[in-house]
Amino acid sequence: MPIRFYLSKDPYYELTNHSAHGFTLDGHFWPTVEHYYQAQKFAGSAYADAIRDAPNPMIARRMGRDREHPIRPDWDAVKEAVMYRATLAKFESHPDALASLLSTGEEELVEASPRDFYWGSGADGSGLNRYGQILMQVRALLRSGRGETPKE
Repeated sequence: MPIRFYLSKDPYYELTNHSAHGFTLDGHFWPTVEHYYQAQKFAGSAYADAIRDAPNPMIARRMGRDREHPIRPDWDAVKEAVMYRATLAKFESHPDALASLLSTGEEELVEASPRDFYWGSGADGSGLNRYGQILMQVRALLRSGRGETPKE
């Protein structure tokens, strides 16, 4: 039976990209996976630094969607690798979150976002669930004891 996660009050919230499990990647501390992901749309800019400093992941997400700032031209080609790297760094940095991830066994992981049909399942379950798939890849990698990350 699939394990669905999304809301902070639900079990497995620590699997989300909004959970407060910060990590260091690319020489900086990131408060959440969401902060890192959104900032990478503007990598190397002052705006990316501002996103990293956002007070919470919802504000980081809102800032990352601001199109007054041009996103990097290769974003569509690298966004999944960016999400993977951040997700892996998070779980490598937090034994408690890793234990939760590994406790899911081989179950399918589904980000039950009703509005996100790319990263989540969408309201009707027809979404791509790419974040759930990335989590399952990270789970398999960390269970195997390897820590290799794909290149952007």
